Amino acid sequence: MYKYNILYLVLPFFVVVCSFSLICNAVQSDIDCLMSIKDSFEDPLNFLNTTWKFDDQTEGFICKFAGIQCWIPEETRVLSISLPDMGLIGEFPRGIQNCTSLTSLNLSSNELYGTIPSDISRLIEFIVTVDLSSNNFSGSIPINIANCSFLNSLRLDNNNLEGPIPPEIASLGRLKSFSVANNMLTGPVPNFVNVTFPAESYANNAGLCGGPLKACAKKRVGFHHIMLSTVLNRRVQFACGFVTGWSLFTVLGIYLFFFGLPGVRKMLLFINKRTKAMVIDGNEWPQREEVNNDPKILKMEKIVTRMSFMELSKATLNFSQDNEIGNGMLGKVYKALVPNGWTVAIKRFHVSEDLEEEFVSEITTLGSLRHPNLVPLIGFCYERDERILVYKYMPNGNLHEWLHSTDDKARLLDFPLRVKIVLGVAKALTWLHDGGNFHVVHSNISTQCILLDENFDPKLSNFWEATLAKTNDIDSNLSLFPIVECLDFTTYKKDVYRFGVVLLELLTRKESYILSCSSQNLLSSSFASPLDVDKLLLGQGFDNMVMQLLELASDCMKFIPDQRPTMQQVYQTVSAIARVHDQTGDSEIQLHLD
Repeated sequence: MYKYNILYLVLPFFVVVCSFSLICNAVQSDIDCLMSIKDSFEDPLNFLNTTWKFDDQTEGFICKFAGIQCWIPEETRVLSISLPDMGLIGEFPRGIQNCTSLTSLNLSSNELYGTIPSDISRLIEFIVTVDLSSNNFSGSIPINIANCSFLNSLRLDNNNLEGPIPPEIASLGRLKSFSVANNMLTGPVPNFVNVTFPAESYANNAGLCGGPLKACAKKRVGFHHIMLSTVLNRRVQFACGFVTGWSLFTVLGIYLFFFGLPGVRKMLLFINKRTKAMVIDGNEWPQREEVNNDPKILKMEKIVTRMSFMELSKATLNFSQDNEIGNGMLGKVYKALVPNGWTVAIKRFHVSEDLEEEFVSEITTLGSLRHPNLVPLIGFCYERDERILVYKYMPNGNLHEWLHSTDDKARLLDFPLRVKIVLGVAKALTWLHDGGNFHVVHSNISTQCILLDENFDPKLSNFWEATLAKTNDIDSNLSLFPIVECLDFTTYKKDVYRFGVVLLELLTRKESYILSCSSQNLLSSSFASPLDVDKLLLGQGFDNMVMQLLELASDCMKFIPDQRPTMQQVYQTVSAIARVHDQTGDSEIQLHLD
């Protein structure tokens, strides 16, 4: 008994140590991944040799490599590897398995040879997009590729592949783009359930048949053989059905006798699990994702990854209250760990037709935008009445909680940190207002929608009220979203006003609804004493800068929109104030839209 008590004491410590070790190893493994890829290829054009330098070792340095994309530049976790037409020579790089968060791989138009690894799903388990086209790969297409269950796009065209296309590939329910043209493949094409691919996807493979191609030759089978097989099959089906039904009836009878109806309900849940179905909130759900070819869903799937309800239910322990971290107007938010090691925030919308527009709006705006100060949208679920969004988890919650919970918590938000947060929000809004080929007005800026990561870098969220304006060439994926031709300047100034409220809330720790009603009195020219400023900020050597930010908030909240500054002017003002105490890493006050 003593040794078991010791085990219970040691085990939690062991789990914490292992978890911390996994986080550290995740960063190093991505570095090892790219080093391995570089070493495995001949690089006659010196592309990797000149652009992939591993002697930097500063945080996030590999995210600056050409062809490499991370969710956040400072994170050192590789999301995408894109190295098309680089003249690279070699076999498929097995070291890629160390990029454990990889979702997109493009090695097309190089001189890669050899076979596609037979265990490819183990190397790129969570991959969504794969492009190995226009290389010299030979051998067969591995059956194992059907285990890459997140695949949305697979291109193997223009290689030297031979043999049949594994019929198991048809089980890839998320596959929306597929091409094996210009190879030496033979046999029937897969019978995909959710989608049909055109003949161009199989072109110039003389031995392929079925589907959109010529019909496959049928084997002749004797009449007596057919009749015998039919009779045998029916007898077997009857026997199996009788045995299964009798067994189930007997077991349920025993449960009812000993345990009553509650026991029977538990037994039914067990049976549902064994028959690849589960009961959640009174509804039966299949273990596999339900097929839905709604054009709206297919368009959303081109923007962010579609995830199944069962996957998300398992990750949240059936949406357990223990995992709940928030409850808002749109729905509840749960913290969860998904299979690729990411900690995510899962927002489960309330069941209501009235929220459909908000759900689509969030996907088509936030899902299409990438900026260091926007919260990353990872995926969505659209099954039956369920509407779910999956975001990257922000460990420090939202700004409102830090300002309005306790003095001890607010004290951690010293003045330099508050300026850092204001600067990040201003930079994000400036980028949204003038991002090049799009203009976005958030329309709902508040301290509740400003999330904070582990470094207290702000991330804007809640884009369900956003308005998008088309300028030059906008992505057709956004066609789901209500796009206007142009935005009136007063529309932008709504964001400026709301930013002013956030800034004032940061400086006074007063609730926004109070500030909106009394802003003119608070910010009038007669405001000479800092009595309304958060007492935690006073006497710390920043009083002069506090007053400058109060004046900026006053300008942002002027009654006449035309008198308010633009977000670019706001950003430049905050940058100038921040630079006094080195609160920004930008080398110039000039706006950077990257």
